[in-house]
Amino acid sequence: MTEPLSAPMSQPDVVDQGTGPTAAAAAGGGNTVQGRSVWADAWNELRRNPLFWVSAVLILFFVVMAVVPQLFTSTDPSFADLNKARQKPSLHGGFFGYDQQGYDVYARTIYGARASILIGLLATLFTTLLGGLIGLLAGYIGGWLDAVLARVGEIFFALPLLLGGILFLYTFPNDISTPFIVQVVKVVFILGILGWPSIARLMRSSVLQVKPNDYVQAARALGATPGRIIFSHVLPNSLAPVIVVSTINLGAFIAAEATLSFLGIGLTPPAISWGIAISDGSGIGLIKVAPHMLLFPSIALSLTVLAFIMLGDAVRDALDPKLR
Repeated sequence: MTEPLSAPMSQPDVVDQGTGPTAAAAAGGGNTVQGRSVWADAWNELRRNPLFWVSAVLILFFVVMAVVPQLFTSTDPSFADLNKARQKPSLHGGFFGYDQQGYDVYARTIYGARASILIGLLATLFTTLLGGLIGLLAGYIGGWLDAVLARVGEIFFALPLLLGGILFLYTFPNDISTPFIVQVVKVVFILGILGWPSIARLMRSSVLQVKPNDYVQAARALGATPGRIIFSHVLPNSLAPVIVVSTINLGAFIAAEATLSFLGIGLTPPAISWGIAISDGSGIGLIKVAPHMLLFPSIALSLTVLAFIMLGDAVRDALDPKLR
């Protein structure tokens, strides 16, 4: 009579701390499950979203138009021929027609992308850096600093963006001798000063959500400096909502610049922008006589603003697991 086989004694799992992932892979027959970051998951979601590709293609098209307008036209946008004033669009020259002074509307629409997109990018960068820094400090340090920064932000937040821009640019107007870069800096400055409080509030709330997490507390318990905790743990995990809102704000700033230029207090001639072109084409009687002057710059502006808003929506859907 054979004796029953005794069950082998179970051995404790021992994983070398120096080669943890390697040992685990060997024990599992080489099958590993690699952890992915939030950004990797977001990119996988974006690649499957048609809205992202449509907006990305449109943005790339307009950015190339702004950087290298010579690829799209060889016509000088500053050259005017009064003999061609208000001519309608034609395939034999002047694809978008000519305005009341004989400027080529197509060339000025192409070159107008540079100023509008440049102001939108610089204003977004300004508000993101300033508002992000203030919100990061207020959320992480807290206390009296948080209270002071919150009150300062409320002062600027109470001023409507366009109204504040009108008051500032009306007080410090441009003239025909004002350099182009000075006009750009003035518009970017006022849009940034009035636009940072929303980014600061968003960053502060995001930091307050990240700060109590275990990995932040563990880093503090291990003796990490506040700077290391902020830049290695808090900031990377607080940026997602700021990136989404900043992308949408970029389109809003482009529209705000066009509005200020339309009112004659943003960029002024001889600068070329979509807002100036829309202002020139919306004169009394011109909408009926030469509607192409208003139509084509308005389409370019609308598509650019729509592209950045669509990109922001796509990024928001990719970064928010609840919307997947």
